Amino acid sequence: MKTTALTETHQELGAKMVPFAGYMMPVSYEGVNVEHETVRNALGVFDVSHMGEFLIEGPKALELIQQVTTNDAAKLEVGMAQYSCLPNERGGIVDDLIIYRVKEEVYLLVVNASNIEKDWEHIARYNKDIGAGMKNISEAYSLLAIQGPKAVEAMQSLTSVDLSEIKFYRFVVADFADVPHVIISATGYTGSGGFEIYCKNEEVKQVWDKVIEAGAEYGIKPIGLAARDTLRLEMGYCLYGNDIDDSTSPLEAGLGWITKFTKDDFVNMDNLAIQKKEGVSRKLVAFELNERGIPRQGYPILDKEENEIGQVTSGTMSPSLGKGIGLGYVPTNYSEIGSEVLIKIRKNTIPATVVKLPFYKSK
Repeated sequence: MKTTALTETHQELGAKMVPFAGYMMPVSYEGVNVEHETVRNALGVFDVSHMGEFLIEGPKALELIQQVTTNDAAKLEVGMAQYSCLPNERGGIVDDLIIYRVKEEVYLLVVNASNIEKDWEHIARYNKDIGAGMKNISEAYSLLAIQGPKAVEAMQSLTSVDLSEIKFYRFVVADFADVPHVIISATGYTGSGGFEIYCKNEEVKQVWDKVIEAGAEYGIKPIGLAARDTLRLEMGYCLYGNDIDDSTSPLEAGLGWITKFTKDDFVNMDNLAIQKKEGVSRKLVAFELNERGIPRQGYPILDKEENEIGQVTSGTMSPSLGKGIGLGYVPTNYSEIGSEVLIKIRKNTIPATVVKLPFYKSK
């Protein structure tokens, strides 16, 4: 089992550690509800160093990225980031990822921890005919997510750049916490604003300690993966392995907005274009329970006659809303906002309503 450079720090803080994507990771410190509310109302810091990082470099870098991803990376200028996905040849998704244009011919791809090897092999297969430079730097780099509405104010003392000037999905390479070259990215997986900080493993303890110190008067707390999941689910952000996988099309998953058919070509583009033209037979929807209950992954979604029409892909008790929320695939005719379905929770069937995302609207 792998560890991050901060594993000892988490243990000293009393974190509950669990195996996740091949790493021992902190799932919670004080408890999911407290940690969730801290990020919504103040700020928290997550160690998400298990994530994978690839560098794609050289004059062929953009050509490779355009071939293997659905979004249009040609739109990226240096200092811009983009959410995208890697489509497979069968209509599904290899992974979702964020692409950073670091220099003219240098791109950073940030991928899910559980998919590092799979993604690397997939991209390398397409690179055989293209010949871009590829480096897997996942083992050398750490990633901290500093998330919450007070992040800008609390972290400003740690850097010479004006954090309020970094727009959403933009980044700078600058000094942070007395480390000279750090990626400070206005991205995140919570919907509450903030930054993600990329630094080397040997630098991350110093960065973590200074972040905790600078954030103390603003109520900063360390946050575990459990709250990361409830925060992202309240926003309706997809989790790979739950809401998207090798069998779900980006169009079914509501990711048509990152699937750009204006590009020359990308993996499985023609089949996805047909799917877009003809329409999909199922869609990922968001639902809220109308009665008390907690939907969980794998629970059946039923129609009014109690026929199974789908399954819950992600579900939780929303700490912000105080009700059960979830995502799941249903036939397209049940995907309209306001559609009524039933969620089978053990022996009970609980009525639920299809709703528009996000579940949580920031104050």
